[in-house]
Amino acid sequence: MVNRPSSPPQRPGQVVPRSMGTGTLVTPARPSGAMANGSAGQGISAAGAYAAPTRPRFIPLPLTKIEDTGLNPLWLQDLIIKVLYFRGYLSGFQIAEHIRLPFAGIVDSLLTALKRDKLVEVLTSTAGFGEGAYQYAITGAGNIRAREALERSQYAGPAPVPIAAYNDAIRRQSMGRPTVLQRTVRQLLSSMVISDKVFNRIGPAINSGTSMFMYGPPGNGKTTVARAIGNLILSEDMFIPYSLDIEGQVVKLYDNVNHELARDPDSDKAGLKSDPRWIKIKRPFIVVGGELTLAGLDLVFDDVNKYYEAPFQVKANGGMFLIDDFGRQQVRPRDLLNRWIVPLENRIDYLTLHTGRKIDVPFDVLVVFSTNLPPKDLVDEAFLRRLRHKVEIIDPSYEEFAEIFRRVAEAKKVKFSQQGLAYLLQEWYIKRNRKLRAVHPRDLCDQILDISSYLGVEPVMTKELLEMAATAYFVEL
Repeated sequence: MVNRPSSPPQRPGQVVPRSMGTGTLVTPARPSGAMANGSAGQGISAAGAYAAPTRPRFIPLPLTKIEDTGLNPLWLQDLIIKVLYFRGYLSGFQIAEHIRLPFAGIVDSLLTALKRDKLVEVLTSTAGFGEGAYQYAITGAGNIRAREALERSQYAGPAPVPIAAYNDAIRRQSMGRPTVLQRTVRQLLSSMVISDKVFNRIGPAINSGTSMFMYGPPGNGKTTVARAIGNLILSEDMFIPYSLDIEGQVVKLYDNVNHELARDPDSDKAGLKSDPRWIKIKRPFIVVGGELTLAGLDLVFDDVNKYYEAPFQVKANGGMFLIDDFGRQQVRPRDLLNRWIVPLENRIDYLTLHTGRKIDVPFDVLVVFSTNLPPKDLVDEAFLRRLRHKVEIIDPSYEEFAEIFRRVAEAKKVKFSQQGLAYLLQEWYIKRNRKLRAVHPRDLCDQILDISSYLGVEPVMTKELLEMAATAYFVEL
């Protein structure tokens, strides 16, 4: 299975803001022309091959006063105290930048209260004008309060967003049910050699927007297909908070490993400002493998730092969650699927604080299970029935294998030979009863490139180079 790079993205037109609830919604102008692209570079056919969501975009409203944060002022004072405790001294503007809150109206008010209580002091002003340029330092009394606050939690990052505001934002940024047509899937996978049987199963699975179970032998492109689906449906940007507040407990949400920053110039042109506690990302596509545990699907409490890390599926909210190598996790497949029953059916997930309190969050995730193991060895029929779409990625036929080899050889600048391929198939597949795998052409061409470079000869699919490549690549079991 082969991927070819897609064409560079285009952008929609201007936006028109309007206010709604706790955030602003902006409506992107309808793209024109035969082919236009979404905010993250996904093509949308004017003929309706892919119906992208047309709802207005969510943008968090700017903050003007402490009450707008939804947080306790004393908690915010502790946050500033902890930042100064760790950093030494900072200007008012630097403190505001660190905790992601506006200086005017919020941080300045908090610093005024801290100065009044003699917990911080002004050292001096630096270049610039106004209180935001003053250098602030923690006092002896401030050190005592900081240590008390650190015993409760050592979190000293961006101010969190209340869980209720997060839940509302996720619902308003929901992917909904994507709508793709058959020709869209063919266009999506046109750079891959794949059977019609698989083509016609992928489209309905995408349109379900819920769950997909992909299975089949290793090396045939299950992960590649999943990533292609992600590129199709995760076409918009979205806002998420850096962290969440749940009754004074902090849950870190933004993860620079799993979240990719996005920038929308249309919003910049419109002069829209938003709550700095939120960050714009590309809709997430999170992949986990054998390292996944049941504990990793709930709030993870750090006993040392005394705050939480959001689980994978919450970080994937608004996007796609691929569980690769399903069945090889450090947990029984039955237990893992049991964990997904309620979220998949009700689109709500329940998380547990270390105090025992449960909270609910929206579950707006397309979950894809991918496995090399036979489904009957993993779960019973009742469990498989809960996974709406099952897609088998099968071995390529000889004709498909030859086409994959031709495409890969062309891409890697290895001179293709029909005679050489016939020799390879006869000697290394038919005689040895070896299964064809879609990944073999790529790996064998890489072997040819390595060997030809070493020998100082042209990379050509000759009998000699193919024999050396296959000998180095295949292990007889």
